[in-house]
Order: sequence, then C-alpha cells, then structure tokens
Amino acid sequence: MMQVKLEELVDGALQENASKAIEEVVKNMQDPNTPWKNKREVTIKLKFTQNEERNDSNCEISVDKKLAPVKPIETRFAIGKDLKTGQVYAEEYGRQIRGQMSIEDVQAAAKEVVIDGKEVDTETGEIKNETVVDFKAKQA
Repeated sequence: MMQVKLEELVDGALQENASKAIEEVVKNMQDPNTPWKNKREVTIKLKFTQNEERNDSNCEISVDKKLAPVKPIETRFAIGKDLKTGQVYAEEYGRQIRGQMSIEDVQAAAKEVVIDGKEVDTETGEIKNETVVDFKAKQA
C-alpha cells in the first residue's frame, strides 16, 4: 500500500499553508464585522500531470480558503432643500443629528446643578459646600 504523508509534502509547506488558512478562517469566524451564519472553508487541492511515458508526474498543490465577507457599514442622511437658497443638502446623522445632545450627554453634564443657589450632586442629592450643623446638646 502506498502511503503519502501530507504533513511532509514539499518539506512541510502543505502543512504550513493549511495551518495558515485554518487560522485565517478562525479569525474570520471571530470577527464581529462578518455574518456569523456564513460557512467558511479550506480546500486543499492536488493536481497531478504526468508525462507521456507515464513514469514522471508533476504535482501542483494549492490551499484555498473561503471567508465570510465583511458586512457593509451603514449610516443615515437627512436630505432636503434649503427653501431660501434652493440648495439641496444631505447631512449624516447616524443615531442622532450632529450637534444634538443625547440623554447621556445631558446626564453627564448635569451631574452637579445649582438649585435655589446651592450646588447639588444629581446622583446622590447631596448639597455641596453645605455647613454642617451640630445638633448635640452642649454641656454648661
């Protein structure tokens, strides 16, 4: 029985190329920018060509991989026409219009506010710079 060890072909080059291709497939599978459901594959191809006397053969070895494509990224545009100038416009806005404050922005900016002339921490309700009053009875 003839035995060909694939890991020894071309001084280990087939094994090395196959390992690199498998590593790229695994990286592609872990990439959150690719669809999780797509199948990936590694194909090892051996093409044999012989001479007319049938006593010599050339073997082309290739390792191909099929990866999932990177998902396209998207954005949104508000489009319209300036009624005064007649110019058309397109403005990207994504999750919100540029320059518009989000709830998170307001909450971060409003950590400390002034109420009735006193600085108040909105997270704790604590009045800042308040004088501590000692209600203990003093002995005479």
